[in-house]
Amino acid sequence: MATLSAIHVYPVKSCAGLAFESARVLPRGLEHDRRWMLVDPDGKFLTARQLPPLLQVRAVPAGDGLHLQAPGMPPLELGAGDLAEALPVQVWKSHVVARAAGPGADAWFSRYLGRPVRLVHMGPGEVRQVTSSRGQAGDEVSFADAMPLLLVSRAALDALNQRLDQPVPMNRFRPNLVVDGVDAHAEDGWKQVSIGDVVFDVAKPCTRCVLVTIDADTGQRHEGGEPLRTLTRYRRGEDGVTFGQLLIPRSRGVVRRGDAVVVRAQA
Repeated sequence: MATLSAIHVYPVKSCAGLAFESARVLPRGLEHDRRWMLVDPDGKFLTARQLPPLLQVRAVPAGDGLHLQAPGMPPLELGAGDLAEALPVQVWKSHVVARAAGPGADAWFSRYLGRPVRLVHMGPGEVRQVTSSRGQAGDEVSFADAMPLLLVSRAALDALNQRLDQPVPMNRFRPNLVVDGVDAHAEDGWKQVSIGDVVFDVAKPCTRCVLVTIDADTGQRHEGGEPLRTLTRYRRGEDGVTFGQLLIPRSRGVVRRGDAVVVRAQA
């Protein structure tokens, strides 16, 4: 039987993930997932693609704020009351108005990263529409790249690691949901699934980039370009190199580790 074996939330885009036993599913994704993001002085989003040390920042939700930790940095408590002015920001081709986290958070991240950056927050009043044709009118997303959630089967990682000299952990792929009890890449054939009582459309494959070559624990890139190099040999298709599937919630609720994963429609 297919089951949900892991739940991961990434409060700040490109920062470390947190494992949860359960999570609320909202229209824009899991509660707290990618509601914060770093931008440059022009408001353009920044990720670990350009700034690998972001992967070592641990951000834990604390009410409507955050508790931040990073190597060599003092901890920082950020409250909702610290949010400042509205700030237009850009994520890929989409534009949204976010709330600036304030000078304290900006200075903390700028010092850690060695360049001027700003931390911004997406509250319930700021809406970013899904721009992909795979979505429906009214679909929304957090600061995630394209879609609200990412699902990967455990067997897909096992199949990749069998091809690698040095196995990689699941956190290289930054999934929200990990499914056990199915064949490798079974998710490629799904059109709609339910996890517990929550229904999701399987919207499109997740196209992979250089980010998967960065060790999330050390922030170091693999000199040989693995595991992307190996994935290119057997996972390249019309959408590029893919691994996992992007989901759009079609109902609200709570997903829990151990929930049954039921395929409601095949692609």
